Amino acid sequence: MRGIFETDAKIPVGLALLVVAQFACVVFFVGDVIADYREMASPKISLHLGIETLATLCMLAAMMFEVHYLRELLRGKAQLEQSLNVASAAVHDIINAHFNVWKLSPSETDVATFLVKGLEISEIAAVRNCAEGTVKAHLHAIYRKSGTHNRGELLSVLIDSLMIGTAHE
Repeated sequence: MRGIFETDAKIPVGLALLVVAQFACVVFFVGDVIADYREMASPKISLHLGIETLATLCMLAAMMFEVHYLRELLRGKAQLEQSLNVASAAVHDIINAHFNVWKLSPSETDVATFLVKGLEISEIAAVRNCAEGTVKAHLHAIYRKSGTHNRGELLSVLIDSLMIGTAHE
């Protein structure tokens, strides 16, 4: 199917099977119409054969449209995924720039990262395999260095900088 769709996006297996089934039906009906024309005794086309020919051509056109539309959707999806990867990297860079400006230690950077991801103090302690008191001490240092007083203010500073695209002291 790669040749038909010419995109890096993965095609869902069910959708690919549906297109293959439609293509098989089109091939069958085109072959049937051609065979019916060859077997005609008179040059006059019957109503049945005319309708069958029209239905086959419509099915072929619909399949071509579907393949084209699917290719465009997959191409758009690939572009959106690429944009999301770029944006995600930019968010990561801006947050890390703040951590650098604030001169966070490696441990404080870990705790701040988990804090930004939404983990609670107990969860951060469990992930880092340390006591909750240690996490609280790191949070106190993070808030002091960042000029904030709590998680909400810290996140507000980060979100504001994401909106304008820079890290501020």
